Amino acid sequence: MLFEKHLIEDGEYWFMRNFLSIDQAMEQESLLLNSIEWKQEEVYVFGKKHKEPRKTAWYGDEECVYSYAGKTNHPLPWTEELFQLKTDIEALIPGANFNSVLLNQYRDGNDKMGWHSDNEKELGKNPIIASLSLGATRFFDLKHKRIKSLKKRLELPAGSLLIMCGTTQENWLHQVSQQKTVKEPRINLTFRTVNLEMK
Repeated sequence: MLFEKHLIEDGEYWFMRNFLSIDQAMEQESLLLNSIEWKQEEVYVFGKKHKEPRKTAWYGDEECVYSYAGKTNHPLPWTEELFQLKTDIEALIPGANFNSVLLNQYRDGNDKMGWHSDNEKELGKNPIIASLSLGATRFFDLKHKRIKSLKKRLELPAGSLLIMCGTTQENWLHQVSQQKTVKEPRINLTFRTVNLEMK
């Protein structure tokens, strides 16, 4: 299995369309939909409380407490399946040693993730983020933080693996936008390394 490696302005990403076969991806999706302790967080927007437009879960090493979007997340312990996926992905990326994973469940095309960077201080400088997609194919958008004309749209099908690395988090934002024509769920797993010395 080989990555397609893409150098972009002030960043880099790698893409592997078939990290998992269709059958493997379907099996993992079914397993995770039913075994993960999903929750739907609440957020404040202009002073009003709203439920996030997706479900999430945070798993990892016991000490990997992680704060983002104003929330502090205490990890649930690795499941056998999550740990195996982590190990298989690490084997493809020189120097990778993930200690946590954020899971997002998009129940259909109404669920989304707004523009953001994975640039929290706990992730350190130039983090490697490994993003595995299961279920429905969704668009994944990137836009440069300063050069407004620089935008990219990727399609992430089931079984695909996207690696964001280099200075991508420093210089680019990314999102999963609404796609109301999509009726099926999607699960995204983003493996990451929380730098405990930066906490």
